[in-house]
Amino acid sequence: MTRTVPQPRSSPDAAPGSADAALAGRYARELGWATAGRGPLHLLTGESFDVLEVPAEAGHAVLRRGVRTGPVLLSGTRMGLLVAAGGADELPGLLDWLEWGPLAPDLTAVGAGGRVTAPPLPGSPEGSTGAAVWLRPPEPGRAPGPALPALAGFGSSGGDAPDLVRLVDAAATECHRVRLSHARTGVPTGMLTRGGAGQPLAFS
Repeated sequence: MTRTVPQPRSSPDAAPGSADAALAGRYARELGWATAGRGPLHLLTGESFDVLEVPAEAGHAVLRRGVRTGPVLLSGTRMGLLVAAGGADELPGLLDWLEWGPLAPDLTAVGAGGRVTAPPLPGSPEGSTGAAVWLRPPEPGRAPGPALPALAGFGSSGGDAPDLVRLVDAAATECHRVRLSHARTGVPTGMLTRGGAGQPLAFS
């Protein structure tokens, strides 16, 4: 039986003719990504992709490592690394398997039922502003799945699939380094975690 794939949803909240409506239309047409809300517009996670979120400082360090990634966005003090849908569910198990466990509390994931701020796409009218920006923008017309880090890429030699395991390990490493660095310079640990809850540091 042929499976019917639903069309992506453009945000029903965006006022017709608004910048949000135009951006939602581009995401639907060019990438097939669903959006919702307005001021700012949001991308819905768990359908075409999930997002790993890390402190921006740790995220920039991951990018400098040369680890293969999918699209990458920056929103305030957090960086979002797009991964294949389902990746958010894999994160806790991967952190345990990689022996990071609770040592990387700043590495979080947004999956099914979640949303992230939608950055303007390349080519947006000049003066377009948003609460988020693309550091590595998605490629219009390219199916997102194969280009996103997934568990299926683990252990593959060559090929185009980025590896979710290597990405999670690099992200956890850099999150931990940032926490240690801030601890040594006297920045309160709670400032590095969502919700301000302090977490014990492990030195290695």
